[in-house]
Amino acid sequence: MNLEGKRILVTGGTGSLGQAVVRRLLTDEMGRPSKVIVFSRDEAKQHYMRLSYLNRQVATDEIIYRNFQEVLSFRIGDVRDYQSVLQAMREADMVIHAAALKQVPSCEYFPFQAVQTNVIGAHNIVRTIRENDTPVKVVVGISTDKACKPINVMGMTKALQERIFVEANMGRPGAHFICVRYGNVIASRGSVVPLFLDQIARGGPVTITLKQMTRFLLSLDQAVDTVFAAVRHAQPGEIYVPQVPAARIVDVAEVLINGRDISITYTGIRPGEKIHEIMVSEEECYRTIERDGYYVITPMLPELRAIPIEQPALSEEYSSANVTINHAGLRELLLYFAEQPVGGQQ
Repeated sequence: MNLEGKRILVTGGTGSLGQAVVRRLLTDEMGRPSKVIVFSRDEAKQHYMRLSYLNRQVATDEIIYRNFQEVLSFRIGDVRDYQSVLQAMREADMVIHAAALKQVPSCEYFPFQAVQTNVIGAHNIVRTIRENDTPVKVVVGISTDKACKPINVMGMTKALQERIFVEANMGRPGAHFICVRYGNVIASRGSVVPLFLDQIARGGPVTITLKQMTRFLLSLDQAVDTVFAAVRHAQPGEIYVPQVPAARIVDVAEVLINGRDISITYTGIRPGEKIHEIMVSEEECYRTIERDGYYVITPMLPELRAIPIEQPALSEEYSSANVTINHAGLRELLLYFAEQPVGGQQ
């Protein structure tokens, strides 16, 4: 799908992923949109995001700066509020739904808040399309590895979001609902690397929950790559999953400490936390294919599956415990991530 002339609504557009999506949209790599709408409830973040683009006037940012002036707009609203979702979607051809409550412990302490944002928010998008004559043709739901075999509130609500979007394809043939699912984004707000770097700068200790804990690792640009791959090629109801490495969190800490006299303290598992994350479950393996370097989970609903899968892409669950890399590989990966732009920054 080419985005030339399209109007794109990015919910949660001031978050780490939302800002990265907006930045990439403004590069015209998938065609020049006619409008990119940042939709979020945080007025301050919108203000600072706008200021960050006003400061982009060096030669390498020429296209982004021009598109910021001509294409980018900001709208204050909340995905929990049906009327604000309706008003925003009347101006959009495509929705990238990145708005979420994503901090696992916070969702455990405030579960209904997570339901309202992660579940009701998704339902409001589907309801808007079903009950109104909106121009939206594609909705991309941003999910998480925690939605796979969920044990915490955040994962449960994201699993429901996936199911809401998959089922939505049954009642609205004119609009395609697709999802992407990925793991820990390096350098995003609340991720371990910024936390560890801050603790190291203060002289330690670096705090880790469990020594054996593993996580998938990818950059913000890899996350956006997954979104764009789904936009280009996903069929209704499919879930795109990137093929990325994983690491023990203690190894991440040790590589960042790099031999300095800084201690590591183990604090115990946090409310709702998993020891290992899974991006494709054993049950999902049987309906997972590979397409252009991504795993693609085909819909559970048989009405949405075009053809039977004779040779699944996976024979066992895609778990962070099974694809861990060593210190050398991790050091190289972190150096690569350090060179990548973060959110709305270059």
